[in-house]
Amino acid sequence: MAVPPIQQQVTFLYTYDLEISAKFYGDILKLSLVLDQGTCRIYRVARDSFLGICQRDGMTRDSAAINRVIITLVTQDVDRWYAYLQERNVQIERPPQHNPKFNIYHCFLRDPNGYLIEIQRFLDPAWPGSE
Repeated sequence: MAVPPIQQQVTFLYTYDLEISAKFYGDILKLSLVLDQGTCRIYRVARDSFLGICQRDGMTRDSAAINRVIITLVTQDVDRWYAYLQERNVQIERPPQHNPKFNIYHCFLRDPNGYLIEIQRFLDPAWPGSE
């Protein structure tokens, strides 16, 4: 039997404050809201890739799970994203830099919940979409 195809991908994250998260992902990152389920909102990251942000009672910004997740957004223009995020006073963890070990160029920031977000460009020509 052949492996059935996977058509889409969704990553779900928990938040202690859905409204603050919605402003960050919708208004700052400009991700399109695809589905509002009340306590969970799903945003389009790319054509068939989505990010779900869900209210979780009892969660705090210091919850342990936050420190084990990195959301990586891939772009050819890391520097422009960095400048854009700085203009909006987003908490930057590390400015853009080359990482020779993985042959990438990237920066890190935090969302309002404390999740680490990496804005990255693959420098390896073997990666699909790299230039």
